[in-house]
Order: sequence, then structure tokens, then C-alpha cells
Amino acid sequence: MVTEIEAKVIEAKKASITLASVSTDIKNRALEEMANALDINRQAILSANIRDLEVAEKAQRKGELTQAMVDRLKVSDSKINGMIAGIRDVIKLEDPVGRTMSSLELDNGLELYQVSCPIGLIGVIFESRPDVVPQIMALCLKSGNSTIFKGGREALNSNRAIFDILVEAVEKVEGIPKGAFQLMETREEVMDILAMDTYIDLLIPRGSNAFVKFIQDNTKISVLGHADGICHVYVDEDADLAKAYTICFDSKVQYAAVCNAMETLLVHERIAEKFLPKMAQMLDSAAVELRCDKGSFAILEHIDFIKNLVRAVEEDWSTEYNDLILSIKLVSSIEEAIEHINTYGSHHTDAIVTENQKKKKKFANFVDSSSVMINASTRFADGFRYGKGAEVGISTNKIHARGPVGMEGLMIYKYVLIGNGDKVADYVGPEAKKFTHRELNKELSDVITEKETMQRQCS
Repeated sequence: MVTEIEAKVIEAKKASITLASVSTDIKNRALEEMANALDINRQAILSANIRDLEVAEKAQRKGELTQAMVDRLKVSDSKINGMIAGIRDVIKLEDPVGRTMSSLELDNGLELYQVSCPIGLIGVIFESRPDVVPQIMALCLKSGNSTIFKGGREALNSNRAIFDILVEAVEKVEGIPKGAFQLMETREEVMDILAMDTYIDLLIPRGSNAFVKFIQDNTKISVLGHADGICHVYVDEDADLAKAYTICFDSKVQYAAVCNAMETLLVHERIAEKFLPKMAQMLDSAAVELRCDKGSFAILEHIDFIKNLVRAVEEDWSTEYNDLILSIKLVSSIEEAIEHINTYGSHHTDAIVTENQKKKKKFANFVDSSSVMINASTRFADGFRYGKGAEVGISTNKIHARGPVGMEGLMIYKYVLIGNGDKVADYVGPEAKKFTHRELNKELSDVITEKETMQRQCS
């Protein structure tokens, strides 16, 4: 017997076949309806979010939720503006479906095309942040993917309000299949989703380290994401210190409860005594707790106005705080900084501040992270800021997609071979025909002239 959850997943999987062939114009109309609906229904979203925040803040006082999760849960008018802007940015993006990625002549009249197409049914499991729903729904819609959403119980009212508003807007556009987007709401449904590898093609978890790791360890479905966001800024001996103060402060303080915030500050020992006192004062004034190694502690311990100062322990180098806490370590060279980052980091986002061109190149070449920043804040590692419209998540994987992932992470490809009665037998044996394997500068749409037909082949 098919359960209610399975029925929703099967409906979304079936809708994904139709959604893959929807034209660009229809998808863009649906996206504009989504943006308008969020604007019109602001008060309903904010009211639902207030109900969630009241419960979350009580849970935070009891120690059941972290302050970082409460911060991520908050929705404001400015956040709704960001949701709307993100959707409209997706409208401007080129439709990724049906692009000819490569074309090759195997022999005269026998042509092979590599064509982009949607992955299919995407499962999104996330904690706290209700703005995940419009971000990922917009990207999935534009890329022709159906989506199953499962949010945390702390955002139950916010998620439901936003989801219902968006689905009503999308499904009133003729040509968009019903049931392509589904929302799961109970804790038990998480384990059900993780077991549905027959239907769900990709999982995208968004949340804490423990949460993402749990998802990765308990499913056969491919997972796109990262378990940790242990990001570093290395201030080199050749740094412009004015830039360093700005970059380090922004990387830590601008928004501490996110995966691309700096967690460890590495400082070259030759400039530490000049750089650290002012930097520490700036951070301390923003209520940042400083966890210092022996060298940095010795520099800062006698400065009276620095109150939030403690000794670092080994565990600090591999900890993602997601809070106003920062570990600080002195290094003797760029090589030591790179080794520390590659040993303790999570391959997410790491930055160098230096005016030395050779060191910029060395850092970019040898730091094994999905985003490497040169004289810029780690907080730039974001799909919206990278011009992707929004992001489905940040991946530290080395296959399929890496870094802030936009629609390219929701696409795959298939091969389309066009012949004229060709058979393999002609290419076998002593009289075998030879393959030409000649590259073509040719679009599949030139061969199959109707774009709708081309898109149906990708579904």
C-alpha cells in the first residue's frame, strides 16, 4: 500500500518529466508570479514567522536551540525583498535546459550531441532558514526539476506560509504541472525521504554540521553539500593592514552564524605585534571571543581593554563556531598557513591578505578549497553574490558541482546520437569503416529545429 508520503514523492517524480519540457517563457512567467506573490503576501509570511520565533526563542532559552538557528529563522521585510530579488535574478539567467554542450561527428551523417537536461526530482532538507524555499524553488523551476522540501520543525509556520504562497502562484500558470513541488512537515518524514532512492535523484541538505553529516550517512541518494564551514583568513607579512582589518572584521562579524564566516585567523608572526592589538580591539568591541594560541595570547593578554580573551586548545582549530567566537594562530610562513588550512579546514572558503603577487598565486594554487579569496572577505562565497541568482547550497565535493552551487548543480546531460540507419556491424572486422571523430560547431537545435522537441528529448 502506498503511503501518503510515497504518493507525494511519486506525484513529484511524475511531474518532473513534464516540467523538464516546459518552455522558457512559461517558466519565467511562473517565476514572476512567485515574486509578485511574495510581495503581496508579506504580512502573512511575517505573521507566520513571528509564531515560529516565539517558540524558537523559548527553546533557545532552554538550550534546545542554538542562537545561530534562531538568527537564521528570522524573516524581515528586507529578507523578503532579498527573496524577491533572488527570484527575479533567476528570471534573467539563461535557461540551462537543452543546451548543446558538445557535438561530434562519428562518421559522415552520424552525429553525437551532448545535451544538458534536468536531474529530475531534488530533495531539499533544511534547518531554520525559511528563505531556502523560494531560493531553491526558483532555481529548480528554471532548471526543470521537481522538488521535495523538508524543513525543520522550528520553521514550520514560516515554511508552510511561503510554500503555499509560491505553489499557488506557480500552479496557476498554464503549462506548469501540478504536484511538481511538495512539502514534508513531520520529523518521521526525513527518514522516509532518505530511503526513497528509487524516486529522488539528488538530496541537498542545508543546516548544521551534525545535520548534514547525518543525511550523508543515512541515505543511498547522492548528496550535494558540505558538513563543515571552517573558513580561514591568513594575514601575510606583506599584507596591506588597512585591508586586513576590513576583511577580517567583515569575515567574522558581518554575519557570524553562517558557513562562510571566518572561524580561524592566521597571522604571520612578523607583523603580529603591529596588526593584532588593533584587530583584537575591533573584534572585542563587537563581542567576539578570541581563542588564542600561545604566541597571539602573549601579545594580547596585557591589553586591558580586551575582555573576551582565552587560550585556544587543539579542538578549536577544527571547530565551526557559527557564533561570535574566533580562534587565532601565529604562523611563520605562507607554507605553514597553507598546511594549517588544508589540515584543519573544511575545503569551503579561505582567504589571504597580501600584496605579494607570488604569494597570491601560491595560495590560490595550493589551498584545496572550493572558494579561495585574495584580498576579499570570505563572506563573498555565496550563490547570489557569485551571480547565480541564488544558490541551492555550497558544496565541498569534488564531483558534479563545487563551491556555491546555482542551476549548474541541478543539471546533468545526456547523449543524443542522430544517424540514418547506421549499424555497429559496419565498423567491425577487416573491412570496417573508420570513425572520423571530428568536432562539430553545431547545435542540436539546428538538426531538430523545434526547441520544444529538443526539450522533450531531455525529459
